[in-house]
Amino acid sequence: MASYNANETGLPTISAAERFRFDNDGYLVLHHLLSTEHVSKLLQAADRAVPRRRKCIEQGLAITGLTDLRDPDSRLFYILDDDPLFLELLDYPAIMPYVTGLLNERPHHHASDLIIENPKPGRPMGWHLDGHDSGYRGLGWPIPLLQLKVGYYLTDMTEPGRGNLCVIPGSHRARFEPDPEDRKRTDLFPGAVQVCAPAGSAILFHNALWHSGGPWTQTNGSRIMLYYAYEHPWMLASAEHWSYSKEFYARLSPQQRRLFHGFVFDPPEQRWG
Repeated sequence: MASYNANETGLPTISAAERFRFDNDGYLVLHHLLSTEHVSKLLQAADRAVPRRRKCIEQGLAITGLTDLRDPDSRLFYILDDDPLFLELLDYPAIMPYVTGLLNERPHHHASDLIIENPKPGRPMGWHLDGHDSGYRGLGWPIPLLQLKVGYYLTDMTEPGRGNLCVIPGSHRARFEPDPEDRKRTDLFPGAVQVCAPAGSAILFHNALWHSGGPWTQTNGSRIMLYYAYEHPWMLASAEHWSYSKEFYARLSPQQRRLFHGFVFDPPEQRWG
């Protein structure tokens, strides 16, 4: 049973309590948003995407988006055209009410990527904010919500120590940065938490929330996640927005087209937002 909310029609909706938690904590976890079958299919899509990109690299073929293959780990950027299942998540009905409710009624796509990570005990943390110009720090404090990140857990992360995403709740409102010495630690400093959740869960977080891949203390399993980011319709903060082929844009549904600026289409759509 999904633990997100639904209205009388059965469609998902964001509650006042969820808005309050996101506003105060800077993140929100939705357990079991994706079914077990859906997760299984997405894992299969990931298994197809990595060797396909590796083959393109070996043959010197063009790839849309950065591809980082450090066997056995992989990170693929610009994944919307790698598999139809990845594209379907762009405007997944269960998540869009949260995107529109927290960010903007007319959100735009910002970025997408796939992370496959295996145990690496002792690896350093990588605390950071998201966004250009050093995490939009130049805009003053608190940094505004300009990008909403959505991460989908494709492997079970109910136990800590599996490289779990780590966050500092409420840090999106902080006027000061975490202690530089704390950020060098390979474990968690006071106030930081590991986000534990089962496969099929989703986490949404503010671009100014301090976060990092977490420590590995487990020696088995893997961390596989899909990330999708959304921005305001008046922004152009990622080249992914206009970097796909003409054929890709032509295949988008009417709803998906609204997540892109009109100039990416041929002919361009005369609209804003």
